[in-house]
Amino acid sequence: MTSRDLVLVSLFTAIIVALGILPPIPLAFSPVPITAQTLGVMLAGLVLGRKRGALAVLLLFVLVAIGLPVLSGGRGGLATFVSPTAGFLIGFLPAAYVCGAFAEQAAENQSPLRQTVGFFIAAIAGGIVVEYFLGIAWLAFGVGMGISGATAASIGFLPGDLIKAGLAALAARAVMLGYPLLPKKAGSSADL
Repeated sequence: MTSRDLVLVSLFTAIIVALGILPPIPLAFSPVPITAQTLGVMLAGLVLGRKRGALAVLLLFVLVAIGLPVLSGGRGGLATFVSPTAGFLIGFLPAAYVCGAFAEQAAENQSPLRQTVGFFIAAIAGGIVVEYFLGIAWLAFGVGMGISGATAASIGFLPGDLIKAGLAALAARAVMLGYPLLPKKAGSSADL
């Protein structure tokens, strides 16, 4: 890993933390609030690729584990990994990886529209499908809400998360135009 990679990973960890400054929006029907941090997770995967995007989230986990208040609402500490939001929090890591894996494939398209749509699909695959799967599973089994209750409680996040996926796709496309950071095909020196 180069010093450039370290800087990029740290930068996107800082972006995820900064998005946590926005206050969480509590929902009456769910113990999990709406936050902006999933946008940062999507961006990390889409802009940095699967490995560096996942490393940015892993660094966030280290900061949370040592007790820094870097999560939305000023939360931090080991207790957050067993709270009602733990499934969504743990989901950040595979979400960033999946977003990055799909984005690396989408980056190979030369058409701007196809690339943007590919980034949007990547954001949905990681930032919504993977994130919801783990979040709903934790709410259902870890918190005891049951599958139907956890699913119903999570549906309220979908419109906002689709907007976040669209914003992340547009931002990733803009970065690709001006300063492409996604790794090249396997075997390239730019790949991690």
